[in-house]
Amino acid sequence: MGKKKKYNKSDAALKFQHTLKIVLSDKCEACTQQCARGIAYMEKMRKPGAIGKGVPCHLTKGKASK
Repeated sequence: MGKKKKYNKSDAALKFQHTLKIVLSDKCEACTQQCARGIAYMEKMRKPGAIGKGVPCHLTKGKASK
């Protein structure tokens, strides 16, 4: 019997890595398919003095941004 190569999770993560576009709360507000992550981000940004850098949008997965 031959030896099997050990499966490395980091290899798979790099091979199938998707890029997610970072969107701001205004894009989340306009989205027709609001996700839990986006809704939580919108709630956070509604508070006075909130500073946000965006949230990754799973709906833009794999699409090239221009």
